[in-house]
Amino acid sequence: MRAVVVTGAATGIGAACVDLLVEKGFLVFPSVRKESDAAALVARHGAAVVPLRFDVTDGGAIMAAARDVEARLEGERLAGLVNNAGVAVPGPLLHLRIDAFRHQIEVNLIGQLQVIQAFAPLLGAGEKRRGAPGRIVNMSSVAGRFAAPFLGAYNASKFGLEGMSDALRRELMVYGVDVVLIEPGMIATPIWDKAEDVDLGMFEGTAYAAPGQRMLKWLVEQGRRAPGPEVVARAVLRALTAPRPPARILVVHNRLSYRVRGLLPARLIDRMTARRLRLLPED
Repeated sequence: MRAVVVTGAATGIGAACVDLLVEKGFLVFPSVRKESDAAALVARHGAAVVPLRFDVTDGGAIMAAARDVEARLEGERLAGLVNNAGVAVPGPLLHLRIDAFRHQIEVNLIGQLQVIQAFAPLLGAGEKRRGAPGRIVNMSSVAGRFAAPFLGAYNASKFGLEGMSDALRRELMVYGVDVVLIEPGMIATPIWDKAEDVDLGMFEGTAYAAPGQRMLKWLVEQGRRAPGPEVVARAVLRALTAPRPPARILVVHNRLSYRVRGLLPARLIDRMTARRLRLLPED
């Protein structure tokens, strides 16, 4: 039995991962927060899924879910843990509420580590179980490589996840447990319907009101034209099953443009971005 835990599985990338993994014969433990989402997954996939109910900020619920999975495994190792759950908190850092910034880090970084600590023993980290060591797949983003205005909190969480994953991958070599980062660019998911309704009213009267609206409009337009979440699910499958997966799997529509951007001087990127959003004083 190949079993995988997938967090944040109600919609979007998480749901696409569940679909593909079930299709490929995995037993999937998808985590959701609502009972209605759990019921929908069972209605869609039947006995191929065993939904877990927890929020990644709730340590007690995470540990309870890990115990449930352990009982189901009956001494076997978990084949994979896909850390997909996350949120995006927008806004200029100068005016972003500290509690909003803290929530971003709590969900996208601390929450991921809580989940990893709870399920790592089932993957083979420190416990003798049957089967090959499992793998941890952390859902990062191109935002973990390039920082955009008005997404500073999200960037901080993804840059942090990149560093944490690198350290973890090296630490877990002693157990044979691998860690792979998935770095999607724009992906067409329901998040863009929510983004369109984001209220930036708290930034009215600041220098960022108009540029923030321009940024939001651009993100929604680009997001809706982006590839679907299935492309990310295929990258996750590769991370879980390839004999020697890369440490990072970039999932973008135009790979060359992202590679070139990484070669440009930071100050040039600053000015290009500022001109697009009309952030320069002379504009």
